[in-house]
Amino acid sequence: MKVYYLEIVTRDVDGVCAAYSATHGVVFGEPDPGLGGARTAALSGGGSVAVRGPLRDTEEPVVRPYWLVDDIESAAAAAEKAGGTIAHPPMEIPGHGTFAIYLLGGNDHGLWQVR
Repeated sequence: MKVYYLEIVTRDVDGVCAAYSATHGVVFGEPDPGLGGARTAALSGGGSVAVRGPLRDTEEPVVRPYWLVDDIESAAAAAEKAGGTIAHPPMEIPGHGTFAIYLLGGNDHGLWQVR
């Protein structure tokens, strides 16, 4: 298992980015419109950590890992069969890959496929 994309939704994007930069020495980029305005920094071993604000009034802060998978359709189906509820079906983000979100055990979980 490998976390490919670690998404942090917060009401204090600049504060979280500043704290991570200070404690881990990472540099966050400018907001990426393709990723909901997330500012990203590289994770060691590949992938990214992304910090963004809520995309709608009802979105609560959350930390959501997106696990790298080879076949997102099969992985989403397996997560659902294991008791997860698909919150967002697989969707391609041009230039970034395909993601899906499922809910299980009171937590958000993500899947990510790159080609």
